[in-house]
Amino acid sequence: MPDGSTLNFPALVLNADFRPLSYYPLSLWAWQDAIKAVWLDRVSVLSEYETEVHSPHHTIRLPSVIALKDYIPAARKPAFTRFNVFLRDNFSCQYCGERHPTQELTFDHVIPRCKGGKTSWENIVTACGCCNLRKGSHLPHVIGMLPRHRPERPSSWQLQENGRAFPPNTTVAFFVEF
Repeated sequence: MPDGSTLNFPALVLNADFRPLSYYPLSLWAWQDAIKAVWLDRVSVLSEYETEVHSPHHTIRLPSVIALKDYIPAARKPAFTRFNVFLRDNFSCQYCGERHPTQELTFDHVIPRCKGGKTSWENIVTACGCCNLRKGSHLPHVIGMLPRHRPERPSSWQLQENGRAFPPNTTVAFFVEF
């Protein structure tokens, strides 16, 4: 096989309960990592591509879907990150309700920092640039810009469910059955 021809063969990684480790981003490993995990007997191969790779002594078909042999529990409390806030809010501005690409979204402190607001799950919402500028450092009730949903800490399950609504950048048709 010529160099570079194996670049587009990701493996969908399922937990030991046969659910993806994450939905958004979809849990995908590079084929090299998948082969290493197979070789170390850390995963079971559920499906393979037709494509093979060769070593001096072995030929192996590239795995397309693998399942971990040991279950990895989901984090009880998801990390407070920009991406997770956007995911909690379904990539939608909490003031105008419009969905936007990630690069057009910002954090907004519901209670502004200059008025004692903290950077926490309970005080941060997703806002588009226009709404964030319009709200500025005002309190939401003063200018009539209340968030559509009260900000709160999401569960790992909620983030997983929200992530299922957004298709991954890498789409492989047979992943759908898993």
